[in-house]
Amino acid sequence: MKRSTLILLFCSFVTFSSLADTLSLKNEVFIMEIKDQIDARTKRYVDLALAEAKSRNSSHIIIEMNTYGGALYDADEIRSALLNLEIPVYVFIDNNAASAGALISIACDSIYMAPGGSIGAATVVNQTGEAAPDKYQSYMRSIMRSTAEASGRNPQIAEAMVDENIEIDSISPAGEVITFSTSEAIKYDFCEGEFNSTDALLNHLNLNDYQIYRFEVSNTEAIISFFINPFISGILILIIIGGIYFELQTPGVGFPIIASIIALVLYLIPYYLNGLAENWEILAFIIGLILIAVEVFVIPGFGIFGILGLIITLGSLVFMMLNNENFDFQFVPAENITRALLTTLTGLLGSIVLMFIGGIRLTNSKFFKKIALQGVQSKTEGYSSRFIQSGLIDKEGTVFSVLRPSGKVDIEGELYDAYTRGEYLEQGEKIIVIEESGTSLKVKKAEN
Repeated sequence: MKRSTLILLFCSFVTFSSLADTLSLKNEVFIMEIKDQIDARTKRYVDLALAEAKSRNSSHIIIEMNTYGGALYDADEIRSALLNLEIPVYVFIDNNAASAGALISIACDSIYMAPGGSIGAATVVNQTGEAAPDKYQSYMRSIMRSTAEASGRNPQIAEAMVDENIEIDSISPAGEVITFSTSEAIKYDFCEGEFNSTDALLNHLNLNDYQIYRFEVSNTEAIISFFINPFISGILILIIIGGIYFELQTPGVGFPIIASIIALVLYLIPYYLNGLAENWEILAFIIGLILIAVEVFVIPGFGIFGILGLIITLGSLVFMMLNNENFDFQFVPAENITRALLTTLTGLLGSIVLMFIGGIRLTNSKFFKKIALQGVQSKTEGYSSRFIQSGLIDKEGTVFSVLRPSGKVDIEGELYDAYTRGEYLEQGEKIIVIEESGTSLKVKKAEN
């Protein structure tokens, strides 16, 4: 009886502990940030944050926002993720939620703003800052409208944040897109309240007694972000190109190509994980390397294959840095394109400098002298690659094994490696030596 009672008490304790843990997790406020240009990195950050919030079973999510916008494609995917999330999401706009930031904010369950904040100005612009063609404006209007409808806000106002031609009485005159201040956003139901800080908002929502968890990226993600830095990308490109060059110049050393492969991995993986490096871009890079290899090993010189391979290789490295959609760079900011081009060209120029300056120092270094042959065994010093006696020219013999065009011949009872000028000679045919060359004899058919 006592044993049964103890088992029952133990099971009750375990059940109560599990229930307590579950309840404590459900009373957690998960805080994340969107305080930079919205791009593929932001999207990956949001994906990781929302996955973490789900795994922790957090009860509420608060997004601290201050952004002037960014890439439409990435903002749309973030918007969709927020709309499909079952956890309540609140956004606290600490200054700006412009363009793509406005779209993401409207997708949240509630919007709160700091004094002096603003939301709106969602016109789609191209890399030069000018309004994009109407097909893009129409798409932005549609997703702004549908997002506003899903979150219970005025869809016409949301559209007017995109299109200056939409006129709303007493709110938006024709010729101006809507950008609300904090007080205006509250007046027209695009903001639930004004607060000085996240702590003040938590107090208002009666969440200040909840467990607060502020999301931070892992060390792995921090390393990935580090390698996406344009300066680091330029150094990696330098090592990739320089390593390939030095390996081609000194085949068999191994170290340059290993360094090149490591740099390539460190370059590709971060861009791939952030959704920038597409499969076709990686494939293009490999094709470029193959064309360069064909030029070097199959077709000596530097012609069409080498030039085309270099263009494809460098072009793919540039494309990996840009969040383009099937070569559509309409929404890629001009500074991003400029930065990608400068990064790649800097890496290329650095590689050229490394080839000329570093190459000389490498070949003169003690390390290189240990792993590469430095001396020359010249004929004047008595060295020779000959393994046959001299004086065989004009000697006659017979074909010992068929010459097609190389094989063996018998001259005065001795066998020698031999080759013809191209003709085939059958076994037993008479030959005459016309040249002694290294380890072989050059022969021809003897005249009868």
